[in-house]
Amino acid sequence: MATGTLRRIARLILLLVLLASLVGTALTVAQIAANPMVAPLTAATRDQIIAATDAMLSQTATPQAVADRISARLDESPRNWLALDALLALAQERAIPLPADLTARFTTLREEDHGYLATATSCVACAYDPALCSLSEVMLCQAPVALTPIGDITGITRAGVAYATGDEVDQIDLALSVVGLGATAAILASGGGSGVVKAGAGLAKLARKMGRLSPRLVEMASDAVRTGVDWARLPSARSIDDLRGALYSEAFVPLTETLTDLDRVYVATDATTALHLLPLVDDAADARKLAAATEALGAKAVGRAEMLGKTRLFRATLRLSKTAWELMSGMVFMLVSAAMLISHMVQHALLRALRRAARAPALRH
Repeated sequence: MATGTLRRIARLILLLVLLASLVGTALTVAQIAANPMVAPLTAATRDQIIAATDAMLSQTATPQAVADRISARLDESPRNWLALDALLALAQERAIPLPADLTARFTTLREEDHGYLATATSCVACAYDPALCSLSEVMLCQAPVALTPIGDITGITRAGVAYATGDEVDQIDLALSVVGLGATAAILASGGGSGVVKAGAGLAKLARKMGRLSPRLVEMASDAVRTGVDWARLPSARSIDDLRGALYSEAFVPLTETLTDLDRVYVATDATTALHLLPLVDDAADARKLAAATEALGAKAVGRAEMLGKTRLFRATLRLSKTAWELMSGMVFMLVSAAMLISHMVQHALLRALRRAARAPALRH
């Protein structure tokens, strides 16, 4: 078979491969666009999350980095002993040596903060101003009210009175109280089906008092109140039925979905840990990722969040789906086929140019 014919066949094959890759890639993109459930990323399994965070820690949790993080936490006031204990546990787990002076300082400050006088004094301050609470104190001094319907009823009543008298309404507290009390009503009606929302709402109220709600979660609560409350009817609400009549439940759906996954964090760890990790949550997607991380890692999630940060911790909860691999494979084949086709065409053009150059002197003679 002539050389020219072989080259034409080779170009045709490369062109067909390129076209097949283009069609496959286009079909995968169309599938993703047409079906929101077909996502390029999917939830990672428990073992995948553990393996991913361990791999990240091998690069991030150096002895110096861990020591610096512990030192920075010790400089805070009030000190976050949940985070500090988690960092110490992580260092022990990974056999990371800590400087002797840092270990001594850790022990000394722990004794100072957990002494009887220090505990009594700080709890009094916490009861007066939740912003001064440590995580352990807030669960003792504020949670008994915040995590019960009493706090929700008080919040809604306070908002109604403020609106009726022309005072400023605490919209964030109102939004969280509405979700919490609405969940309580559902619990009474269904025998317990909405307890997860109630727990998440109570934790969010505590976090808000401590300044631990993310700005985006605060904005979500504000949006719910602006569009979901009938202010003319709220001050006269005297029962759950009255409350339902003063609210547009659709406006509270994004906030409710976000708070629902917070209970998964609470169940996987405890209330104090959930409160500590809550600032990582900006929306429902963040809440789902945090829940997946804590369900896989348990108490170890705190130390890993300290060293990895939100972005890397949440990245570990996702993996490439089959659709993503198909898309990537199609793009790789497409690029390789295009490169080979272009290379073949360039090579062919150069050979023709060389032949013409070689024939030119012979023709002149």
